[in-house]
Amino acid sequence: MNMIQFLGALELGLLYGVITIAVYLTFRVINFPDLTVDGSFPLGAAVASALIVKGVDPVFATLAAILAGCIAGFVTGYLHVRWKILGLLAGILTMTALYSINLRIMGKPNIALLMEPTLFQGSNTVLPALATIAIVLIVLLTIFLGSQFGLALRSTGINPRVCPAYGINVGVMTIIGLCLSNGLVAFAGALFAQVHGFADISMGTGTLIVGLAAVIVGETLFHSYRIWLILISCVLGSILYYLVIALALNTNFAGLQSSDLKLVTSVLVVVALLFPQFRQKILSKYRGIS
Repeated sequence: MNMIQFLGALELGLLYGVITIAVYLTFRVINFPDLTVDGSFPLGAAVASALIVKGVDPVFATLAAILAGCIAGFVTGYLHVRWKILGLLAGILTMTALYSINLRIMGKPNIALLMEPTLFQGSNTVLPALATIAIVLIVLLTIFLGSQFGLALRSTGINPRVCPAYGINVGVMTIIGLCLSNGLVAFAGALFAQVHGFADISMGTGTLIVGLAAVIVGETLFHSYRIWLILISCVLGSILYYLVIALALNTNFAGLQSSDLKLVTSVLVVVALLFPQFRQKILSKYRGIS
């Protein structure tokens, strides 16, 4: 793996680190299996790209993308909370609907931004900008999740049965968590489109798997109960995930090719899931011997 491939993996790791944090919020904080992610990622790219092409300032286009992602999360939450639709199914329904909505927004399967103004002017500014965004996001979410409201949000995923006794509306908190998560995913989609210079209708396929894989890798290698360390581990897990992918696909290991990306992803997730079990067995055996 050469330096260009290393920097590319680092760039993708930071970019998908935002998605990893969003996936952590749904799967770990509010304990909701949200599949809307695969639709809200291209939604953010579609909204930002369509507005930028029409001459809207990239900052406002990115903010509009975040708002669109929040709306997508609200729809999933509303279907689940108000109409008691299974959370997994509610996410699938919203994700499926977003495919047509994204196509309507873009007006065509893809939009090119190569000649348009974006938040990233020049290739040298991408990595520092993405690193700054990740740091700011970690700080803001650490403050938010440590506040009284954030603790109420976290309690809905830990013990939703006890929450009503403390005046916490589990349904409202679930919707807020989904809005926040999908807003971040759409934000990542808007950043992706501006970094890589295009938005495509199928760019969201497998987004959830990547985010979940990075969460698992981060939790496995950087286990902690502190919020700020957990958020950092999400970003580091995303970076490590893409570095491993790049290393596996660029060293001719076992004859792997770029078409084997999904296979490598699945194997990496399985290894990350099994690692804590093997570690526990080894530690138990070592303690038994000592």
